[in-house]
Amino acid sequence: MDLLLTHGYFLSEDSKERQIMKPYPPLGLLYLSSYLRMKGLGVEIYDSTFGSREELFRILETERPATLGIYANLITRANVLAIARRAAACGWKVVVGGPEPAGYAAEYLQAGAGVVVAGEGELALEQILLGAPLDQIPGLFFQANGKVVGTGPARQLANLDAQPWPDRERIDLGRYLQAWRERHGQGSVSAITARGCPYHCRWCSHATFGKTHRRRSARGVVDEVEWILGRYQPDLLWLADDVFTIHHGWLEQYAAEMNRRGLRVPFECITRADRMNARVAGLLAELGCFRVWIGSESGSQRVLDAMERGVTVAQVHGAVAQLREHGIQTGMFLMWGYEGEDLADIEATHQLVQASRPDVFFTTVSYPIKGTPYFEDIAEKLVRIGGWESSTDRDWKIRGRHSRRFYQFADQLLRSEGPAEAAAARRGLEESYGEVEA
Repeated sequence: MDLLLTHGYFLSEDSKERQIMKPYPPLGLLYLSSYLRMKGLGVEIYDSTFGSREELFRILETERPATLGIYANLITRANVLAIARRAAACGWKVVVGGPEPAGYAAEYLQAGAGVVVAGEGELALEQILLGAPLDQIPGLFFQANGKVVGTGPARQLANLDAQPWPDRERIDLGRYLQAWRERHGQGSVSAITARGCPYHCRWCSHATFGKTHRRRSARGVVDEVEWILGRYQPDLLWLADDVFTIHHGWLEQYAAEMNRRGLRVPFECITRADRMNARVAGLLAELGCFRVWIGSESGSQRVLDAMERGVTVAQVHGAVAQLREHGIQTGMFLMWGYEGEDLADIEATHQLVQASRPDVFFTTVSYPIKGTPYFEDIAEKLVRIGGWESSTDRDWKIRGRHSRRFYQFADQLLRSEGPAEAAAARRGLEESYGEVEA
């Protein structure tokens, strides 16, 4: 074995996800595995989702040490650091990658990682395993002579159609489907048709793929979908692109190829309001789409412009209406607390939800991710709560921002049923208006 891949997410430790129970496998690791095995390298995967840290540690302690590749994201920092330390102590060469580590390269290196991969991982990891000098491999951070050395942006795969499909057969995908079906009566499998997002939202991280958009051929995606349907018989698909409907011509090609083969399967996806129109909504309905998630974020145009979302509130209204006309549910992502938001902006978001009536919506209070323009905008206001290793970028407090209680009343306003509940929520907002985070 040249490489063991893992990701440090343990479903058994996530009480919230155990309630929701809609797990998906780590597609990024599965793509790394298929690419590196295509290149003749020996790769194994420890899918920690249904595993345990004790089992993973036993593997690290008993197997002959090789290279351990760990995918790290915002929520898995503490687990990844614990795994990296144990692996390094057992003689493994530790490489960490994913959207989180590049922003904290020095911290990850100090905590036991030998190398941090910044950006897309296939080409960089291949060169590491082949023994190329680290300073000759783009996209790395490592330590040399007591200093952190960076080698610039990682190289990206130019032709996604030449990349083999993710290595689903190397994990127990049946356990994911079983978990779904036991809780929901339906099982779902995920796939992606493209990499990257070319838009410029100030709070959004582009750490892995940059501001690129590289799309697979419609025929190649349909080949994979057809294989998934035949191999796993899922009830649903999750097409996990950042913006599934970004390229309308591609969507028409995809729909034509699905129709030519007589394929239709219920699925959900994410898009932007400005990449939706009546024709696109019709194509999605024809393909079997049952829900589209829209990152509307705010009902205030002033806040959307500050975020550099590049969409209008009117486009959000229009997108939801077009999807509803074609029988497609809408989910809406909303964000409280962006810099400069005030009561009038919260009221505008309430009006957006009341007028557009999405089938479901989720709210979050904005958090600054290291490496984003939003983080830089408010860096001087940030207050860390807890130590870096035991916290995440979700845990920053922002001096002067409204309190969490204030945003709880904002949630109540969105979910209010009738004038009396709305009035009570507004009173709560006004009463907590002077309370701040830090």
